[in-house]
Amino acid sequence: MATLGDFKATTITGEERALSDYLGQVVLVVNTASKCGFTPQFAGLEKLYETYAERGLVVLGFPCNQFANQEPGDAEAIGAFCERNYGVTFPMFDKVEVNGRDAHPLFAWLREQQGGLLGDRIKWNFTKFLIGRDGQVLERYAPATKPEKLAVDVERALGER
Repeated sequence: MATLGDFKATTITGEERALSDYLGQVVLVVNTASKCGFTPQFAGLEKLYETYAERGLVVLGFPCNQFANQEPGDAEAIGAFCERNYGVTFPMFDKVEVNGRDAHPLFAWLREQQGGLLGDRIKWNFTKFLIGRDGQVLERYAPATKPEKLAVDVERALGER
């Protein structure tokens, strides 16, 4: 059975990163966008990260331009926007596709593990996936679910050692 550790992704600074580096941590994977109605969730995601990082939570942001062209910038512009406007310090990755033939393998796997309202398709920006320390998907959250609503599930996942 596949786990988070079976995937790689390119960071926003262009380095290839093995996601196995995050095994043993609780991971929240989010497809993000800079020009979306849900963009203010960056602040809540950063607060979750700051609150729980010492206990083992990491948030991984994956910009995506598949929904109404709400992430048109390049990696440098996206990184600057996130840092400048929301103080993002959690790891951000290069822009990916989350649906369709060209979907990043990580998102194809996440969709397969946890379907949503549209079957396995991701409906919009800021769909979130909570992954346990063992690299298995625990939960999928809708774009409208605010990061602060995830705290109870994050705490539960962090408690599993």
